[in-house]
Amino acid sequence: MSDAAAVSVERASPRLAEARELIAQLDAYLNSLYPPERNYLLDVESLCSAEVTFFLARCDGRVAGCGAVRRLDASSAEVKRMYVQPRFRGRGIGLAVLQALEARARELGVRRLLLETGTGQPEALALYERHGYRRREPYGEYRDESSSVFMEKLL
Repeated sequence: MSDAAAVSVERASPRLAEARELIAQLDAYLNSLYPPERNYLLDVESLCSAEVTFFLARCDGRVAGCGAVRRLDASSAEVKRMYVQPRFRGRGIGLAVLQALEARARELGVRRLLLETGTGQPEALALYERHGYRRREPYGEYRDESSSVFMEKLL
């Protein structure tokens, strides 16, 4: 199934049972790729803070992915918790989530989106690069790790 009309992305509470399950899957996935000290994971309660907007993506009504945008300051925000379940990959869901995050950042008046991802996620890197994200130096609380890739996009 590749019908883009069957994909929806909406703001949601990360406290929903289906969101918690998706976040747990994402945590397990990231922990399978990188040592725990190299994972900068926002937990459910952190995702509920005022500076974060969390989104769920659905495909034919089933939860397929998620993402969040966290405001860092007056002009910058960060992409967090981007994930699409493996069985839903290749259907444009990641792009739909990314577009929702960028739209939310624009609503907030943000001029720059930052993100940290890893070398073990070539599909994510390709998605970000295809859509205008460029590599940059580490920022914020992140350490310069060989497995980390830092990116930004000016909106």
